[in-house]
Amino acid sequence: MPVRIALLGSTGSIGTQTLDIVSRHPEKFSVEMLAAGSNVSLLARQARLFHPRKVVISNTSLFNSLKDDLSGSGIEILAGVEALEQAVASSEADIVVAAIVGYSGLRSTVTAIKSGKKIALANKETLVVAGEIIKSLAAKYNSEIIPVDSEHSAIFQCLAGEDVSSVEKITLTASGGPFLRMPLEKLRHAGPADALRHPNWNMGDKVTIDSASMMNKGLEVIEARWLFNLNPEQIKVIIHPQSIIHSFVHFTDGSVKAQLGLPDMRLPILYALSYPGRTLSEIPRLDLLKYPEFTFIEPDILRFRNLALAYEALRRGGNMPCVLNAANEVAVNAFLSKKTGFLEMTDIVEYALEKIQYLSAPDLETLEMTDRAARESAEEYIKKHFE
Repeated sequence: MPVRIALLGSTGSIGTQTLDIVSRHPEKFSVEMLAAGSNVSLLARQARLFHPRKVVISNTSLFNSLKDDLSGSGIEILAGVEALEQAVASSEADIVVAAIVGYSGLRSTVTAIKSGKKIALANKETLVVAGEIIKSLAAKYNSEIIPVDSEHSAIFQCLAGEDVSSVEKITLTASGGPFLRMPLEKLRHAGPADALRHPNWNMGDKVTIDSASMMNKGLEVIEARWLFNLNPEQIKVIIHPQSIIHSFVHFTDGSVKAQLGLPDMRLPILYALSYPGRTLSEIPRLDLLKYPEFTFIEPDILRFRNLALAYEALRRGGNMPCVLNAANEVAVNAFLSKKTGFLEMTDIVEYALEKIQYLSAPDLETLEMTDRAARESAEEYIKKHFE
């Protein structure tokens, strides 16, 4: 029987690449459920092509449009956040691909975990915001979490068969994005179109902007802390512009393992869907002769202050990573809509981290309150300084 997939965030970058994999391996994978936020036309096309049992659109105002598009298909059509959670809880999927971008993906992932599902986690914000809670729930409900981020997938693969107590540290690699060598003064005038020109990876707008600002790597540091039970001091970041080595694991005996591959998100997606096995694929192979030189650069914290803020939020713990994530989501939206400059995104995040009250042991309800407060704080800063 093919592995049945519930795909949350099907119209985004990870979602569409997941469906590309399914289309190439119909004997291995099938789609049990599709869910998206508001891209109703693409969601309808995906549903017609992959024939899931259920389709969910989070934006309730688009329910009738989706219903009309899928008339006669026999597919159950649902709308709204609560309907999404109910659909996840009742799903017969073998694995849930959590690919909803941002904080909005948290609740559905929690529901999937409480249902004891295996999770292919592409929504890093879930662990950034509520890492301790998520790990506790996963243990309680026997839900296995397989990382989809290329860096965390690399670490996960390198740890296969290893005693985690023998890990000395890990090193997450970063491409450096489109602004790696741009002078700081010129960076002040960089716009969304500049930031969206990632040199190596094909990603959605939000993740691409985060990559350019190094916030994406900061979020990955926090995610790695919970995925692999590490201290902040055990998680390092190095810039590797070629994006061929996806991360390293350093062991206590001095050995180092690394996972290599072309910068293609279908590789970690396929690994997560196939785990603990591997699936023969047509994904292009790495030819090392085409990459005769690997370079590594220490991150410039003056240029990429977001990375320093992420480490600070991780060390403080509590609700501070939630504040970091929420304020950053607001800042990225402001930058994409040209309300603020590239470097000013960090100022917005820093302001929220200073203003929001620290809470050492928040529950999910408190984190929702923190998320709202951080967003309001970030919007307040934008109105005061840029409008």
